[in-house]
Amino acid sequence: VSVGPTTMSVAVNASIKGEGLSLVVMSHGNGGSSLSHFDTAIALADAGFVVAAVTHTGDNYADRSRSLDVMERPRHISRVIDHLLSTWDGRATIDPARIGIFGFSSGGFTALASIGGVPDFSKIAPVCAQHPGDYACQLLAKGGGNVSALPRSAASSPPDPRIKAAVVAAPALGFTFSPDGLQKVVVPVQLWRAENDVVVPHPRYAEAVRLALPQAPEYHVVPIAGHFDFLAPCSTALASIAPPICASASGFDGWHFTPASTPRYWDSSPGHWSPARGPELPGRQAPGSAAVCSRFIASGQSSFITSGITSMARSIASSIWRLCSRDGRSST
Repeated sequence: VSVGPTTMSVAVNASIKGEGLSLVVMSHGNGGSSLSHFDTAIALADAGFVVAAVTHTGDNYADRSRSLDVMERPRHISRVIDHLLSTWDGRATIDPARIGIFGFSSGGFTALASIGGVPDFSKIAPVCAQHPGDYACQLLAKGGGNVSALPRSAASSPPDPRIKAAVVAAPALGFTFSPDGLQKVVVPVQLWRAENDVVVPHPRYAEAVRLALPQAPEYHVVPIAGHFDFLAPCSTALASIAPPICASASGFDGWHFTPASTPRYWDSSPGHWSPARGPELPGRQAPGSAAVCSRFIASGQSSFITSGITSMARSIASSIWRLCSRDGRSST
């Protein structure tokens, strides 16, 4: 199935197999789309998740008219969850107590705001004065350089209590989150950064979030990788349209990526689900697991995923599975 320059091997409108399925909502980066991480979505759908990949209104490849209105993004996520739990035809297959979010770049910011993070936008001006080459600062400069263009009422976007786990990759505006701003984050967080990321460079973004979280996240640093290596591999057609996002960092190969230290599945602990009955992930078998089929939701269509994926996507999907195996009733 081809959607614009992206082609996926899927069976459109296949039936859902299983019940009590976990849901992962995916939030793309600035100027992206619901297909930005289709390979990770494929891995999760193959593993038995319902995956909802959104295209953020006003901040996507076709329309960036609201790209600075970052506090609207968490509302998009909540509206998608509302739809999936109340009006979507497959709503009965979702376990509402098992909902997680994956976010990359601006989507990482979205994920943090969706689980209780409150950014302090007053930090942007001094950071941009010192580091004008940072992508966020360049984006502001293109918008007239007025920091006040960003919304000041960050608290107007309350956390969504239905989200029980978050995977955050290369978070944009990470430096705007102080310990006070993240003190209400009580769900497990997994944090990723690329070693050679020049878009959200170390240590102002992912590292700033890591240090500010009230509980230490599961932290992954991808050696050699650049910012856009978190995206799905580009087709030839997409590479010709958007070459900057399609060039991997020198020496990095997402198809053969292997974490330096692959973490084990989280053990059962008081107040958490045991992952022992988790679904099978491509290339990895969870103890006692059984394959479960699900749907991948993107651009309003549902599909059963059958195609192959990169090792990078497998690794992230595997980690998301472990994170979302935790119980929504985790203690605070």
